[in-house]
Amino acid sequence: VQLQASGGGLVQAGGSLRLSCTASGSVFSIYRMGWYRQAPGKERELVAAISNLGDTDYADFVKDRFAISLDKNMRAMTLEMTSLNPEDTSNYTCNYHGVAATVTHDEYDYWGQGTQVTVSS
Repeated sequence: VQLQASGGGLVQAGGSLRLSCTASGSVFSIYRMGWYRQAPGKERELVAAISNLGDTDYADFVKDRFAISLDKNMRAMTLEMTSLNPEDTSNYTCNYHGVAATVTHDEYDYWGQGTQVTVSS
């Protein structure tokens, strides 16, 4: 699986940004795409994720501010980020988690290149 991410940039506090990530290559019948972020000196943390079954998962710190969506036909994920604050400044990375249609349901993780989000106060 290859991931192509886009979006990010510099925005003032209270502003909005959109992150997009498109998967290509191998296809899994069950998969989840998500965005993680990691600020300098901090651990990587989940921001939001969505599966092709429709399940979504949001970190508490982005609920009601961010919205994730998935175009299953295109395997394209979009994260709409609103009401951004300086604490959202981080490097955001796209993740694709696939579950193989095998007896053992092997799981695989793929990572895209990071994209920087900077929110100025």
